[in-house]
Amino acid sequence: MGVSQNEKPRELSLKANVLWNSIGSMFYLGCQWLITVLVVRLSSGFDAAGLLSLAMSVVGIFGTFANYKMGTYQISDIHRENTLAEYLAFRCVTLALSFFACIAYALITCPPHAIVTVALFFVYKGVGLLIDILHGTDQQHRRMDYIGKSFMLQGIVSIGAFAAVFYPTQDLNLAIVAMTLGVSLVFVAFDMRKTRQFEPIKLHLTREKAFFFLKTSLPAVIASVAASAIFTIPKQYLALVGGDAALGIYSSVAAPALVVQMGAMYLYGPLLDIFPKHFFDGDMKDFVKLLARTVASIVAVTVACWIVLLFIGEPVLVLLFGEAIAEHVYLLYPVLIATSATAFLWFFGDLLIALRDFKANFIGNVVALVAVLPLSVVCVNVWNMNGVSFAGIGACIAGVAYLSFALASAIRKQSARKQNEEAPHEH
Repeated sequence: MGVSQNEKPRELSLKANVLWNSIGSMFYLGCQWLITVLVVRLSSGFDAAGLLSLAMSVVGIFGTFANYKMGTYQISDIHRENTLAEYLAFRCVTLALSFFACIAYALITCPPHAIVTVALFFVYKGVGLLIDILHGTDQQHRRMDYIGKSFMLQGIVSIGAFAAVFYPTQDLNLAIVAMTLGVSLVFVAFDMRKTRQFEPIKLHLTREKAFFFLKTSLPAVIASVAASAIFTIPKQYLALVGGDAALGIYSSVAAPALVVQMGAMYLYGPLLDIFPKHFFDGDMKDFVKLLARTVASIVAVTVACWIVLLFIGEPVLVLLFGEAIAEHVYLLYPVLIATSATAFLWFFGDLLIALRDFKANFIGNVVALVAVLPLSVVCVNVWNMNGVSFAGIGACIAGVAYLSFALASAIRKQSARKQNEEAPHEH
């Protein structure tokens, strides 16, 4: 049964949506990070921490395929070509396929005792990916306060359930089961209740629609894998020539700078349905104005983070990782530039997906991936640990250059099309 227009909650302002989305998402990320700290603090050794890290890494690989880049596609579906039931059913399909692929990979690459942990952690993450589809509908109806509150609830129940079960039992698997039950409760009791105000929550997917989704988003998925490899490749090369300790130092210093990337994503995410509206309606002046404002906002967030980390970067790193890290603080500033460059690669890529230019998004990310291969060798050999950042910066600049060119071409074509439509026809 549908929902009548007058029963739907009123839309929130853009500022309110951005604020709710940013606060909720950052809170959730903070809780996820605290779980990795708690697993060390609440156990006698590092075995559980290593096992959790392994499960996170393995599930992270297949999470990209489970996600199938459908979030950006769904949010920018301004003409409602597909229903919530179809997006939700397709997410169930990608989750099932990714789960079997993940377990097959784990059986080959992980020790036997880790298989159950990987499977359980995949299920925990899977519930979150189902919630994300409901969040897509919330965003389409401009109610991102539901998204922010959901992320806060997921963060609280995850960390609360983990601590409550892991501390007395020291059983990581039981703790992950408790977290899964917690987020499932948020899914059913909060998210389903809120999203049902906009569309009925059910599963429906034809074979034709499933193949349409698989085919349409495949270039975006490959591009996403390519983007995630841009820093993985130079890191692996650093480990090869510099050893695990060098990689451990670099990764520790790089951790606080990730806030720049995530901050940028939460900034432009709420706009991914507004950009295509302006673009396809031919409001190119508003589109370009919004584009300029978004780029300026990402730059402002980056500069603000630079200033803050300039003053508190060293004490925060020492607090987290001990005095030994202090001599490596110099690595932080190239890392900041690298994360800012990555933020722009993500933004322009997601914007082109929203404008349905999957080819340009694919090429831009592949350009960055191809560029990082020789850059990794050259930069790491010359600058050692800093070489990872320099290789990533160079690769992202190459990718962003292509994506900017593709975006400028799309704007020119759409402007010319609009002018032709508005020009009086000569008989």
